[in-house]
Amino acid sequence: MTKHSSNRRSGLPKKRISICQGEHAVENSPDVVISTTLGSCVATCLWDQTAKVGGMNHILLPDSISNSGIENLHGAAAMEVLINALLKRGASKSRLRGKIFGGAQMVSGLSSIGQANGTFVRNFLHQEGIPIYAECLGGVSARRVEFSPVSGHARQKLMKAKVEEQALVRAQTNDVELF
Repeated sequence: MTKHSSNRRSGLPKKRISICQGEHAVENSPDVVISTTLGSCVATCLWDQTAKVGGMNHILLPDSISNSGIENLHGAAAMEVLINALLKRGASKSRLRGKIFGGAQMVSGLSSIGQANGTFVRNFLHQEGIPIYAECLGGVSARRVEFSPVSGHARQKLMKAKVEEQALVRAQTNDVELF
């Protein structure tokens, strides 16, 4: 669910839109900031400076999980939804520019889903001819990303790195049987 909040302090945007996994937001108001918090997920920020419109998505997985009912959580669907929403608001695909964030390795010793997410987005944007103006992918820290859709300005705040170590269970040969 996309969350909206207002910030009345001077100099800050009047409206903040927070998105979660599988969501996207598109705006054309200079008083709006779109934000999300990422771990291994990746956020793609796209904008058209001429049309003064931009948006952000939050991708959980690079590939579809068939019959899962969560199509917007995976790469291609999330990217197509974002691009189509931008085009409906007056953007031109040839003028789109991108910034990408996220893809952290949040649990050591487990799959490299964060890296796969980052690789997917880079490849997708390259294939679509959308230049990447900035990226911050990988690492071990979660991050909060804020994106101004009209200007294309983005900023991130890295959270304190806390990589979870995978617990290893050792079998004991005493009188306990493990099954």
